Amino acid sequence: MHWKEGLVNDVTRQICPDDAAVEIRHLTVSFGKTRVLVDVNASLRCRGVTALVGPNGAGKSTLIGAIVGQVPYEGSISFCHHRRSGRRRHRIGLVPQKIEFDRSAPVTVLDFLCLADQRTPVWLGRGPRLVRQAIEALEWTHSTDLAHKRLGVLSGGELKRVLVAAALRHKPDILLLDEPAAGMDLHSSDLFCELLERLAQDNELSVLWVSHDLSAVVHHADHVIALNRTVLFEGPPSQVLTPERINALYGLIAIGGHPAHCVDCRTGTPHERLG
Repeated sequence: MHWKEGLVNDVTRQICPDDAAVEIRHLTVSFGKTRVLVDVNASLRCRGVTALVGPNGAGKSTLIGAIVGQVPYEGSISFCHHRRSGRRRHRIGLVPQKIEFDRSAPVTVLDFLCLADQRTPVWLGRGPRLVRQAIEALEWTHSTDLAHKRLGVLSGGELKRVLVAAALRHKPDILLLDEPAAGMDLHSSDLFCELLERLAQDNELSVLWVSHDLSAVVHHADHVIALNRTVLFEGPPSQVLTPERINALYGLIAIGGHPAHCVDCRTGTPHERLG
């Protein structure tokens, strides 16, 4: 299913090389005196699925937060002109890693999807236009059968599809997902990744997907960014995810007494070495 041209949003686009949707240049994030991300340079492709991989604590969620404007940073993030659609602005949808809610609450999936735009409490009735938008978003994620289910009884995979539908309601150009397949079994994870591929291709959507499943990345992503406080490599997964690079990414190869991913070694910052 395809969506029509969306409304103009609040993120200005710029012309960027190589038909990139987002260009990140020399991005650094510090919390106090601790540098969480250092000199990050990467691109998010237009109309495709980009996977963001790296060990725990690598800064993947922090990078997502910087892109959506929730985390302050130094450097630049450019939201680029989409040559296919010709729109002047980007719209971003975000699927968080998890949401906290009262599972005993009598809130249905339709209620949840209408909450953000409903001016009156949903128990007083849902607006017809909002219901149509919610059903349409559920159709994109093949989840219309969940519309009248209580949010609290959904499985992990069902809830993730509903969260994707919520992120799609305003027809974004960019969809960011923070470990969306976490907790799913292999079959559900594979179906979810196929859904992301279809959404990207059918709707000219740029997807950035945080994942720990390198096998799924190879099978379903067009582009991969390997992050461990800085970008170690990026490119087509089948070409760049070599055993040597994977070992370096996860710190399994030592260089000069430090893991290969040591950012201080890469940037020439004085620090203490092992041994």
